[in-house]
Amino acid sequence: MEYPVGQVARLAGVTVRTLHHYDEIGLLSPSGRTSAGYRRYDDSDLDRLQQILFYRELGFPLEEVAAIIDDPSSNPTEHLRRQHELLTGRISRLREMVAAIEFAMEAKSVGIQLTPEERFEVFGDFNPDDYAAEAEERWGGTDAYRESARRTGRYSREDWLRNKAENAEWGERFVALMDSGAPADGPQAMALAEEHRQLITRWFYECSYEIHTGLADMYVADPRFTAFYENIKPGMTAYLSEAIHANAITNA
Repeated sequence: MEYPVGQVARLAGVTVRTLHHYDEIGLLSPSGRTSAGYRRYDDSDLDRLQQILFYRELGFPLEEVAAIIDDPSSNPTEHLRRQHELLTGRISRLREMVAAIEFAMEAKSVGIQLTPEERFEVFGDFNPDDYAAEAEERWGGTDAYRESARRTGRYSREDWLRNKAENAEWGERFVALMDSGAPADGPQAMALAEEHRQLITRWFYECSYEIHTGLADMYVADPRFTAFYENIKPGMTAYLSEAIHANAITNA
């Protein structure tokens, strides 16, 4: 069967102008034309368009899309395998984003029970409100977000100071372990990583090993969290991330 450009645009959810552009740059040229010069697409053209739109959805620029699809060493099975890998990777990254909630989620309800003076006493120059909107937008629909908001919404000044003291005491022991030269994947570091996970569970939400490793990856990837741990001790971010991963592998 042959399809006019308008029908193809509707089927694919793109504009006619987009199809014209793909034709002009040689990415998708229709297999036929009418006597009047109008474009006609066949089933093989639609298959190629599907491939193009898939890679575009994943963020590939048009030049790379053309190189991938026109690679003479690839075939339909290879395209499916590549798509499976890319989608699996995207799903994994999305799960990590959902898991990345330790600090940002705290911001939503952190100030409900605190006066400005108390907030400064607890958090210093850190302003949880700077993260509240982002936290709600990214994780507002998750069970962990709702649980954290439910708990922290009831915390008093004394609760937050106790949380701060527990984290500070844990941090001192973690820095001492780093200074001792103990390996990040050793039993002592893994034990402190487990304490870190339990602190999150006790104060905010049920932190599974999967969530914990997602947080570990975020600490390294997000400059804001990297700076938090690096301000405690240079090199702490990578060390903590490795310890968390080692602990998860051992216990999950």
